[in-house]
Amino acid sequence: MLTLSSSPVLYPLTDRAVIRLTGADSAKYLQSQVTCDLDQLKPGDASLGGHCDSKGRLWASFWLANLGEQLVLVLNQSLVERQLPELKKFAVFAKTEVEDASADWQVFGLAGEGLSHWLGQQLDGDNLWQGGVVIPVAAEHALLLLPKAAPQPELPLGDEREWQGLMIHAGLPDMSAEHQGDYIPQMLNLQALDGISFTKGCYMGQETVARAKYRGANKKAMFVLAGNCDQPIAINQDIEMQLGENWRRAGTVLSAWQQDGDCLLTSVLNKDIDTDTVFRIKGQDDSRLTLQPLPYPLID
Repeated sequence: MLTLSSSPVLYPLTDRAVIRLTGADSAKYLQSQVTCDLDQLKPGDASLGGHCDSKGRLWASFWLANLGEQLVLVLNQSLVERQLPELKKFAVFAKTEVEDASADWQVFGLAGEGLSHWLGQQLDGDNLWQGGVVIPVAAEHALLLLPKAAPQPELPLGDEREWQGLMIHAGLPDMSAEHQGDYIPQMLNLQALDGISFTKGCYMGQETVARAKYRGANKKAMFVLAGNCDQPIAINQDIEMQLGENWRRAGTVLSAWQQDGDCLLTSVLNKDIDTDTVFRIKGQDDSRLTLQPLPYPLID
C-alpha cells in the first residue's frame, strides 16, 4: 500500500496547468472571483481555493500563490479549456492580464519525512525560491513551482502516480473537467481546508456558498475510499454502495490511484453515510472499497 517516503522525494508533474495574473489590479480582480481571501496572502503565501460560476458550482479548484509581481493558480490541466475563459470574462474591466502560463513553469510535488527540515535549509524566510514558490499542501507535502530555466532540486525522483495517491491520502481535492459544474466548494471540503473565506465579501457564486454554510444547505462532502480493484478505474466512473443484498449508486470517482490491485480514490458522498458501508466500482463486481478517516475534521 502507499506510504510516505523516509526522505524527501521530487515528483515531476505533467498534468498541472499554471494560470498567471499580472497587472496593477490583479489581486483586486481575483479577490472578486475566487473563494479564498487574497488580502491575507503576502508574497510567498499560498492558499487552496475555488472558482465558481454564478450559481456557486465549481469551474476549478486550485492552489493560489502570491509571487509578488504576479499571482499564479496551479490546477488540473483538464480544467483550463472551460475555466480560463470564465476567469478572463470580466478582466477587461480591470488592469490585469490573465493567461495560461503553463509553458513557462515546471511543477513538482515534494513529499517525504524530513521535508520541512530540508525546505528550511533551502528557503530564506519565506516560500519564494529561484523565481518560483513552494506551496505547502499538507504535513511533509508541498508543491514546487519553478521557472522553466531554473534547475530542479537534487532529490530522488518519484512517480507522478504516487504523488496522486499521496494527495488522495491527504484528503486533498483534485477535480477534473468531467466534474466542472457539478459541485459547490463545500462538497470538495474546501471550507475544512481553509479554501473558503466567509468574511471577505462578494465573489462569484458567494451567495450559494454562504447559504450552504449558514442554512445547512449542503448535504455532501468528499471522502477517501480504499480497497482492491483489479481493473482500471476511470474519473467519473460510478461508485455503488451495498444495501443488504443490493447495490445502489452512491457517487462517482473524483480522483484515483492504483497499484498491484490496491486502490485509493476520492468521491463526493452524502455526509451522513454510515462509516462501515461497503462500496464497489460499478461494473467491477469483485472490487471492494471502504471509507477511510479524513486527516482533518469536516466542518460546515
